[in-house]
Amino acid sequence: MQQRNILAGPYLDRAAHLRQDPAWFAAALADERSRAIPVWNSRNLIAEGDTPRAVYLELALIPSERRNSAELILLGRSGDTNYFTYEVESIEPPSLLPGTRFEDLRVLASVLPIDEAGLLGYARAIISWRRRHRFCGICGAKTLSAKSGHVLVCTNPSCRHEQFPRIDPAIIVLVSDGERALLGRQATWPVGRYSTIAGFVEPGESLEDAVAREVFEETGIEVDRIEYHSSQPWPFPASLMLGFTAHAVTTEVHLQDQELEDARWFTRAELTSNGAMLPPRQSISFRLIEDWFDAGSDSPLRDIQGSAPWTQSR
Repeated sequence: MQQRNILAGPYLDRAAHLRQDPAWFAAALADERSRAIPVWNSRNLIAEGDTPRAVYLELALIPSERRNSAELILLGRSGDTNYFTYEVESIEPPSLLPGTRFEDLRVLASVLPIDEAGLLGYARAIISWRRRHRFCGICGAKTLSAKSGHVLVCTNPSCRHEQFPRIDPAIIVLVSDGERALLGRQATWPVGRYSTIAGFVEPGESLEDAVAREVFEETGIEVDRIEYHSSQPWPFPASLMLGFTAHAVTTEVHLQDQELEDARWFTRAELTSNGAMLPPRQSISFRLIEDWFDAGSDSPLRDIQGSAPWTQSR
């Protein structure tokens, strides 16, 4: 199997068949092995030290009024442990355990154990969805949690609309003309950083159509031979990055929609010699560039080109 991307993978059993079982939920709350993942201000709780690790709280550390199916969201099971998540609503970061702090997962994902990074990303994503859907989008009434936190139900008896977690599909593509890769940069990125072309899929659009449209809109390049590569959950706040490769039919760059400050072609030699800063290694964009580079190089890209922490959303 292909190497999985960071934040992806079967890091736990989501136990969807148990979400509608109140008796099982109550038993899980009483189980001393159950753990909770707090999310504060879109940040996850991390143990301080030379090797960062995720912190999972015993349920006894959570206020008793929050240890219920209305407040806790079931994430799933791993071995004998049930995992829940909840949002810490406070202006200042709470002191939950000595030697811990809340950190942005984008900064730490690449140095955490891969299963821990995936689980923290899952918690962050579902808390973000819940925070944005406190009220019904149809009638405006408050919503209440159901099915272990995976459904929000309108409290208006004449509406009762149900909302489910949603993700935003986005394509990301490595375009090549054979010996060169097409990379672009946004003005808000660190100086010198270049990445693959990306954008959100629009209503009524296939993934392949989105790839061709985004590349043409941003760079003026026409592509064919669009092939799926891999995907990556990107919970910042709710994207699913769908990675592709594509072959360039044309090669003259025209910045058409002003999404990018610059776009240019890079040979493998230029990527290793002119100081271009690539995306961080936890991102699928780096993975796309890496696989293209390594296919035509005797030296792996990871041994040649460093990458800096990610400070933007793509």
